[in-house]
Amino acid sequence: MTRWTSDEIARIEAADELELAALRRDGTLRNPVTIWVVRHGDDLYVRSAYGPDSAWFRGTQARHEGRIGAGGVEKDVTFVGAEHDIDDAIDAAYSNRYGRYGDRFIRQMTSPDVRATTLKLVPRSASS
Repeated sequence: MTRWTSDEIARIEAADELELAALRRDGTLRNPVTIWVVRHGDDLYVRSAYGPDSAWFRGTQARHEGRIGAGGVEKDVTFVGAEHDIDDAIDAAYSNRYGRYGDRFIRQMTSPDVRATTLKLVPRSASS
């Protein structure tokens, strides 16, 4: 499995937000959305702030593939549902990284519906 390089993770973290575009069934990219991204260990995670009914999240469920961009890093990725045993760690990562925006946003990002949308971003190699 392909992993993020330390340079890629550092550049994405420095960018604060991420552009994400899911692949449609026909292989074309959907319009990108700007979302928050957090790191846990050497992995990157995103959540749908508006839960599973958000258009971008539903789009990730069609093919589980897409492209992300942040901090000068552009990468094809696979969207993998996160294991729920790390939900608390992901909550803490959102709170630490984005807490400056206020409790209302952190409560939203750590609500049960939003937690259920946690996706791990797994980089795909050029040959994938």
